[in-house]
Amino acid sequence: MKVLFDCRYVRTGRHDGISRYSAELVRELAKLTPVELLISDEAQLANLPELPWHKISSQTGPGEPWRAREVNRLHPDVVFTPMQTMGSRGRKYKLVLTVHDLIYYRHRTPPRSMPWYVKIAWRLYHLAWWPQRMLLNGGDAVVSVSQTTADLIAEHRLTRRPVYVVHNAAADPSPAALEASGHREPPVGEQRRLVHMGQFVPYKNIDALVSAMPILGAGYELHLMSPVTDAERERLADLAPGAALVFHDGASDAEYETALLGAHALVTTSWDEGFGIPVIEAMRLGTPVVASDIKIFHEVGGEAAVFVDPASPEDVARGIRSFESPDAWRAASRAGIAQAQKFNWAASAKALYDVLQAVMRS
Repeated sequence: MKVLFDCRYVRTGRHDGISRYSAELVRELAKLTPVELLISDEAQLANLPELPWHKISSQTGPGEPWRAREVNRLHPDVVFTPMQTMGSRGRKYKLVLTVHDLIYYRHRTPPRSMPWYVKIAWRLYHLAWWPQRMLLNGGDAVVSVSQTTADLIAEHRLTRRPVYVVHNAAADPSPAALEASGHREPPVGEQRRLVHMGQFVPYKNIDALVSAMPILGAGYELHLMSPVTDAERERLADLAPGAALVFHDGASDAEYETALLGAHALVTTSWDEGFGIPVIEAMRLGTPVVASDIKIFHEVGGEAAVFVDPASPEDVARGIRSFESPDAWRAASRAGIAQAQKFNWAASAKALYDVLQAVMRS
């Protein structure tokens, strides 16, 4: 079968979640079957494996609802796209769409990186379920990155098409970090380091984590890894005066690994997530995880994570303190390494390959 993989969501700089999902999944899928790439910018090729490619129009262009006319000229048997918005009108090929999450139906602020006109369409799109249903029913099958999202798709009756799970995963750690993870011991020092990786957006609920810091006291410091505005930095500092907050304002992969390898725990207090890649990233390196008591984190963290009430800074502090015993820390570290092994790109690519074959048989 001639497979085209839509790589137009791959970033030209550092990956975000969908960009990494695209790049890592296509890399492993190409080991199972011939694949050709769809890109919109040749600079994307720097973050992609060396495979045959075709340049088509951007996914944010006004002609996206009619993109099938452009793709038809490439004569694919099946197209996989890591989003659900690829146009399907008039297509002459099988189409597999992806839903990462349904977060923005509850938290409607669009990503800051979008053009203004896309932000307007984004808000309108998430005011009702029918646009999602129309898009998903335009494909032959739908992929979800988690069972949690697949269950939500069924709950809201978003498609008549079959829904499959192709799990998200995390990038491989560096060889040195992976070697170090097998010999982890509880960090020593005057302060226990907590790490948070995630955008400063309301549904990430960073306020609960920051508010837990005065409860924990002087023995802890919180490292916030993502880019942050001056206004948000000041707001969080005012929320917990005197707390040890360290703003990295965007960390490289190497800096992030170093932070995790020296951390007491990775902590995430989100109200909602589509998957939770930082949970896997931390567990792969033997860093214990404290996470919101929500369904997706139970799916990803299994029995290795400690779950807390994201509405209660006191309970967040309780979860963090549960690792103060060296034996408890070691047990959580080992359990996390084992849990993280369940999520890897090779297994996800095999799942996608099976989906593509099933679609071709249908």
